[in-house]
Amino acid sequence: MASLTLRNIDESLKAALRIRAAENDRSMEEEARQILRQFLLARKCSGGIGSRISRRFAAIGGVELPEVPRSTPRVAEILPGN
Repeated sequence: MASLTLRNIDESLKAALRIRAAENDRSMEEEARQILRQFLLARKCSGGIGSRISRRFAAIGGVELPEVPRSTPRVAEILPGN
């Protein structure tokens, strides 16, 4: 596993991390890992590819596409013997 060293952290931020870690019965190091994991995974999953493409091109005016009608899902056919 990789290591990460953070320098020049405000004392108030460090104290808040210490308190949050104690509330969750974790070490400060584990609490920092959990915060990073939650933030990065939540951000990564915040929207689908269509939403991300739309945001990227919105600054230049975007493109309006027609709505595509969806068909009814097919029902699975159960074959004899299964």
